[in-house]
Amino acid sequence: MASVRRKRRGESLTLRYAILGAWALFCLMPVLWFLSIGLRPRTEIITPQPIYWPTFSLDAWHMIWEDWPMAKYLRNSVLAIIGSVLIDLVLAIPAAYSLSRYTYRGRDDIGFYILSTRMMAPAIVAIPIFFLFRNAGLLDSVWALMLIYAAINLSFVTWIIRSYMMDIPKELEDAARTDGAGDLRILWEIIIPAILPGIITASVIAMIFAINEFLFTLLIASTPDAYTMSVALANFTGGSDGLIYNAIALVAFLAFVPVFLVVVLIQKHLSRGLTMGAVKG
Repeated sequence: MASVRRKRRGESLTLRYAILGAWALFCLMPVLWFLSIGLRPRTEIITPQPIYWPTFSLDAWHMIWEDWPMAKYLRNSVLAIIGSVLIDLVLAIPAAYSLSRYTYRGRDDIGFYILSTRMMAPAIVAIPIFFLFRNAGLLDSVWALMLIYAAINLSFVTWIIRSYMMDIPKELEDAARTDGAGDLRILWEIIIPAILPGIITASVIAMIFAINEFLFTLLIASTPDAYTMSVALANFTGGSDGLIYNAIALVAFLAFVPVFLVVVLIQKHLSRGLTMGAVKG
């Protein structure tokens, strides 16, 4: 009887892994297709006849690293994204703590105003932001990209972290205050460790939004010195050669891989953080 149960359990487990593997392959098919385009000669991509057995080539790989300053674009992207996330966390955590723990006049209105900035169409503030950064001498710099990414995602990060903080029982803070702890110590030693999955979740979402940002990046980074991966992709037209599809596909794949690896590495914290503040307003 026990052997029959183990056999059925093994068959059920095998079927489950088979279904999950098939679903994972289905989800990764667009990414693998992009990779296959990036590793094929350009003549095979633009040919009107279907090619069922493609020839793999590293021409696009050598092109993006030798003909284009891809290392600079990648460095600009990493610095701008990491810097913007750090700025968001430094500003959003105290703001979220104030909105979730203190009671004062206009608190709810301030919280709604912070969130409402995310509802504004980016084109409305594009020109004022351009003149603001130009007058400050910050155009074509990674610092400007850090600030604009942080400004775009700050309201969203603040609201997410606030919802996580509202899940923390106030009794923990009352007990700490009884022992003589102040607000800063409570925030650093109790609140932040307790909502660490939520902070990771907000950071990953802000990072993804920053990677996908195109309008303000194109507006501020008007020269290749400050180009990021998103703007660089739009400029990979190859001049008289037209669109170089295999290089564009390979660059898009390289831009996707770091985000995918980060999500895979922190998926346990990410899944917990996505549900941690789900029931709080």
